Amino acid sequence: MKVLVIEDEPKVAGFIKMGLEEQAWEVEIAYDGVVGLSLALQKNFEIIVLDINLPLMNGFEVCRQIRAVNPSVPILMLTALGATDDKILGFDNGADDYLVKPFEFKELVARIKALHKRSLDSTRHTVILKLADLEVNTDEKTVRRNGIKIDLTAKEFLLLAYMLRNKGKVISRSDIAVKVWDISFDTGTNVIDVYINFLRKKIDRDFSPKLIHTVIGMGYIMKDETA
Repeated sequence: MKVLVIEDEPKVAGFIKMGLEEQAWEVEIAYDGVVGLSLALQKNFEIIVLDINLPLMNGFEVCRQIRAVNPSVPILMLTALGATDDKILGFDNGADDYLVKPFEFKELVARIKALHKRSLDSTRHTVILKLADLEVNTDEKTVRRNGIKIDLTAKEFLLLAYMLRNKGKVISRSDIAVKVWDISFDTGTNVIDVYINFLRKKIDRDFSPKLIHTVIGMGYIMKDETA
């Protein structure tokens, strides 16, 4: 596996490079955002590990520009910024996962393996997911409700698709954490609740019937109560 590490601290970058090479992975390092972006766009990497506080160009902008050209390469943000707003900004700019420093190296490896597996498992054939007048095309990554196109971020799309694949079932926050974020649920974060609210505003607020429902103490369910 070819991994690009965009990290401005030489000791941290060297530590990550040495550890990942012990996994028999090929690792390249960029020490600022501009060089990192250039390498990401010029070469074919299977995983990108990206810091946020970088010289010349911050990680949010690097991620956004990579996503504009390459929507499929897995990007893991590895940063000391651990606030919920920082995580949401990372996901909104196209990150697939977010790991806060300081971190355990074995968790970094597990996250990378999970992202790589999900990338390999992604299918090419078109799947249409439907509920009431909501329609999701998993190939074109488009969402329409009552024929109206709805724009979602990458993480919002993954969350909606997962809920639609499990429509009629109660989904716990821990299920969502594992299946959408590839992480264990952290009870100290409200990122999942925040993203559910984002979806509600875009999918339900201006439409009827409401499709996203809260099951108190258990999680969420997607269903058409009028059916």
